[in-house]
Amino acid sequence: MSLQLEIGETAEFSMIAADADMASALGDGSGDRFPEVFATSRMIAIMELAAARIMKKLLTPDQLSVGVGVNIMHLAATPNHTAVSAKATFLGMEGKLYKFKIEAFDTGGLIGKGEHTRAIIEFDRLIASAAKRVSS
Repeated sequence: MSLQLEIGETAEFSMIAADADMASALGDGSGDRFPEVFATSRMIAIMELAAARIMKKLLTPDQLSVGVGVNIMHLAATPNHTAVSAKATFLGMEGKLYKFKIEAFDTGGLIGKGEHTRAIIEFDRLIASAAKRVSS
């Protein structure tokens, strides 16, 4: 098990965009209208998944990595049922945070880019803290 990441280390995540991944699926039926293209929120999710994959080797069984920041631009629309992928590249540490360059692609090329930060947390502590915060 490696205890550190190397700058430049990469990981990817790929999938086929489906109905639930479209911006049009985001409305709650109250008249919101969004196009049937890959949602920005789903693009960010696959970018986070790619970064999380880089960090897997650092985690003990009681830990996980969580996203704490994203700064992205969604550059191009992707139609339904299209292959999409994300690539994360480790840039280095910012204090206790892990910083990544993130990019997303479809079959036509680059659709999004930006930076993402993640932290390592204790799973039980996160769940207890979340429960306490909303029950107060």
